[in-house]
Formats: sequence, structure tokens, C-alpha cells
Amino acid sequence: MRAAVYHGPEDVRIEDVPQRPLGATDVRIGVAACGICGSDLHEYRSGPMLIPEERPHPITGATLPLVMGHEFAGEVIECGADVSGVEPGDRVTVNPILYCGDCRYCDRGAYHLCSSGGFLGLTGRGGFAETAVVSADSVVKLPDGVDYAGGALIEPLSVAVHAIRQSGLQLGDTVAVLGAGPIGLAVVAAARAAGARTIVASEPQPDRRELAVEFGADVAVDPTTDDAVDVVRDHTDGGADVAFEVAGIEATFNQAIRATAKNGTVAAVGIFEDDVTMGARTAIPGERAVVGTLGYEGGPLAALDFKRTLALLERGAFDPSTFVTARIGLDEIVEAGFEALLDGGEHVKVLVEP
Repeated sequence: MRAAVYHGPEDVRIEDVPQRPLGATDVRIGVAACGICGSDLHEYRSGPMLIPEERPHPITGATLPLVMGHEFAGEVIECGADVSGVEPGDRVTVNPILYCGDCRYCDRGAYHLCSSGGFLGLTGRGGFAETAVVSADSVVKLPDGVDYAGGALIEPLSVAVHAIRQSGLQLGDTVAVLGAGPIGLAVVAAARAAGARTIVASEPQPDRRELAVEFGADVAVDPTTDDAVDVVRDHTDGGADVAFEVAGIEATFNQAIRATAKNGTVAAVGIFEDDVTMGARTAIPGERAVVGTLGYEGGPLAALDFKRTLALLERGAFDPSTFVTARIGLDEIVEAGFEALLDGGEHVKVLVEP
């Protein structure tokens, strides 16, 4: 089968690779759509980071080269002998979390924090391919009203839903969102659905600022021309109750701290390529909390955040047609996918349709 295979920084090749054998508890999926994620871009530009380079991953045994892609949906075409509850013809999305089942985190149900865990497409073969083999407990059936494009968006949208829950956002809280890429836009929509009173988004790209307002932000500020922290404070009585950092850079991380009210919460959602220095003199005396948030529930709980997100999708809180700005074939993944997204511009989410 054909697949997009990561060999190293800026080296993704379309190759013929053998199909994985089907285990007794696995399903084989014909991939209909797979989104390009910010973490894919980090790996393409600066990796390998999560992708195992020399030492095999402890769960999958994978090393370079690796089939990428973890935001995918498709049709079940084959089931292992011990699979129940899923059958060929089912339309599904895939929760890509990998877990060991034996560590202290798995023991308490925090499978997404597994000591040796990972993600399909980053530490195991993923969905930028014609077919993919996954554990049956990682698939979540799609309702009739959700197409494959919406199914491929469930993974990134669930990141936002999980971040809202992790932040402790309460009905009527004020919110700042620093960074309005795909996840930041999803955070805006999820915060609005969760009952945020006022939402201020900060984003340098004009198209994404417009989308932030469309998704539910009351104000969208250009941080290259205005002080984002001042704008947040002006619209939230001196500081947001909750600020979400979704850009993954030191400047926005510290802006999020300064934009948060005393006793407020900063939720760090972005993927950081480097360590950052925190403005402790602002965070600590004001009793601000900084919380990390990673992905969504996984393992035997794979359906929890995904089903919450599906419910919001069915209610209209998320509009897949607004997120998806390009659909491309597998052969176009480098130039029209990775390179186009890294160049910035109008794209929000690019879907690869193998």
C-alpha cells in the first residue's frame, strides 16, 4: 500500500509499504481522511522529537522510518478474530493514544499519561496511508450525520474539549486564548460551548482572527500591532479567569500568565519545541495556577472525550467546513500540506485523502 513515510527533518516520502498483519483484537481501516496536525509540522521541521530515531518504542517497537498521521477516520474493512462490537462497514474515527496498561498512570486510568505511551503516527504507524491497523478499543463509531472530514477532526477537537475540562473553566468565566490555529480555534468554540462569558483571542494572522470571532470570540486582537495583555485586561475587568496558551512559544506563555487574573488559571495547550522561562514574579504572588494538558482520554476510556466532542459536533458547536481549508491527495502531502502550512497564510486544517 502507499503511505507517507517520515525519514527525518523535511524528508517525508510517498512509498509502497507492506500492510501490517491483523492481530486478534485489531481492525483494519480504509483511511478516508487524515488531518495534518501541528505536531506533525514540528516533527517535519525540527524532528525527530516524539518519533523514535534509534531506540525502538517500548510499546510498538517502531523506529525511523515511520508512517505519520494520527487524525484519521475511515471504514472498517477487516476485523480480528476476537473483535466484538465493531464490524466491516462501520464508519469510525480513531483515538491514536498508545499505552502499556501496566504503569502507575495506566493503573489509575490516566492512559494518556502512560509512562511509555505514545501516539499512532508518531510512535507507531499511522494514518497517512491507504489503510491502517489499529486496536479495536481505539475506534469510535461515527454517527450518520458526521462525515469522514468531521471524523478526522474529532481528534484535534478533542484536544480542545480536554483542555477546557483540565482548566476547570466555569460557567460565566472570562477567557483569553493565545494563538488561534486549529487547536486555538477549537478552544474558542469549546469555551463558548462551556459557557464562557467573554472570550478574547490573540492571533497575528488576519484570516484566523476573523475565524476566531466566527467561532465565538468577542474580541480578536493582532499581537503585532496591539498589546494582547492590555486588550485582555480591558475586556475582562483586569484579567481573564482562564487563559489558554495554544502557540507553544515563550512569548505567548508569559502573555497568558500576565493576562490572567489573580487566582486564575493558565492552561498550557501548545506544543513547545524548547523549554521556556516562566514569569514567576507574576504567577506566584497572584496565586495563579499553571496546568498542563495533553491530548484527551485514551485506552479503555478512548471514547470519553471523543464522544463529548461528537456531541458538540452534532449540536453545531463545531463546523467542520470552517476548519477544513484544503483537501489533498497523498502525493501532494509535502508541497500542498506540510510546506503550505509552514508558509502560513490562509490554511487552518489540511486533510489528506489517500
